[in-house]
Amino acid sequence: MENSTFFNKSFASISISFLFLLFLLPVLCLNGTDTSRIGSLARRPYGVPTQRLIFKDQRLAVVYPVIQAFKRTITEDPLNRTGNWVGSDICNYRGFFCDNPPDNESAIALAGIDFNGFSLAAPTLEGFVDKLPDLAIFHANSNRFSGSVPDVSKLRYFYELDISNNGFSGTFPTKVMGVKDLSFLDIRFNSFAGEVPQEIFNQALQLLFINNNGFTAKLPQNFGSTPVRYLTLANNQLTGPIPRSIRNLNSTLVEVLLLNNKLSGCLPYELGFLKEIIVFDVESNLLTGPLPSSLSCLVKSEVLNFADNLLYWEVPEELCALTNLENLSLSDNFFTKVGPVCRKLIRNGVLDVRQNCIPGLPDQKSLQECAEFYFKYISLCPNPSSYKTIPCRDNAAWNHLDESKTKTNATRNHHSEGTKTKKGPVTYKTLSRHKF
Repeated sequence: MENSTFFNKSFASISISFLFLLFLLPVLCLNGTDTSRIGSLARRPYGVPTQRLIFKDQRLAVVYPVIQAFKRTITEDPLNRTGNWVGSDICNYRGFFCDNPPDNESAIALAGIDFNGFSLAAPTLEGFVDKLPDLAIFHANSNRFSGSVPDVSKLRYFYELDISNNGFSGTFPTKVMGVKDLSFLDIRFNSFAGEVPQEIFNQALQLLFINNNGFTAKLPQNFGSTPVRYLTLANNQLTGPIPRSIRNLNSTLVEVLLLNNKLSGCLPYELGFLKEIIVFDVESNLLTGPLPSSLSCLVKSEVLNFADNLLYWEVPEELCALTNLENLSLSDNFFTKVGPVCRKLIRNGVLDVRQNCIPGLPDQKSLQECAEFYFKYISLCPNPSSYKTIPCRDNAAWNHLDESKTKTNATRNHHSEGTKTKKGPVTYKTLSRHKF
């Protein structure tokens, strides 16, 4: 990792954690700070006397009464995580981490909070998180916090919020949309409901995890406006088609999970522009139509899951020719034909076409069920000619962009060759309640 500070938002890895805290600079000495002034500043309005406490920086004196006031609101602490939240050494409080803020590199400020797995219960985080002026990161997976999501839009350095697996409810927490530099938002496993506001897709997010809530309504048309890399919207009740604007994520999107919703309509041809995609999962929806041949442009894809939908006709041979595929799941649809390349993937255990309508293959739907679907429920998709178009083969602009990117990364790839360690998919870990 190139930079180890809380205040640097560079995206070094998906497992954003607090391991780099080991490299934080040692706590500075007081250097003659007027402690009586610090005490008077920190004493009100919370009524926590601090005149006998000596803080290593005035910024820590300011947040001390905020922390102590929040501590008194905690109703459950089965692991005694707050046991050492006493005294002036805030940087050594369990779950609190300090760093040097960008506006004063000689100062010490409370920069990050990691309550992951603490099992704390409190009626609200308001008046706590939003009152820590230098906070950049707040992670609180697997607690029992509830109430309203605090307004962190006034925190000038803030960029990561994780309140997953708690007791929050209501509509989407729109307060987070005012955070200019927000790059990480994880609100999965709560009880949020209603629409996903289109404004969230205008944020410069790199990770957006909102799975396992009760979100409804259609995906907004600006779905592809955020430079997101990892996106999980699974296990909600989202409806409507996949917006064609998804093509705008062609240079950023690496993994997306849309499984177990109520998405409908035909798969857009624009999916074929997702050149960086490794995982694409839309299992258990109501998607229909043929598989667009443009999917054969997803040359980096390893996991493609279209199982349990209403897809039909033949499986494109070009799709089965993708060389990095490890899992292509098309089970429980209404496909009628697979060619020799696809049959090879079936034999190798890569392609799953069980419960379809393919003659001569085992474990298929009954002839009656297949006939009923094709006579009663099949409907043609708009722009049918696009389903045979392969943009990476036919589009000169695509080829130009691809060649340019290849030249730009040639040296980097050469030097990193032989040192890469293959990593498994990241987003599937978000389907577990706990810290991924």
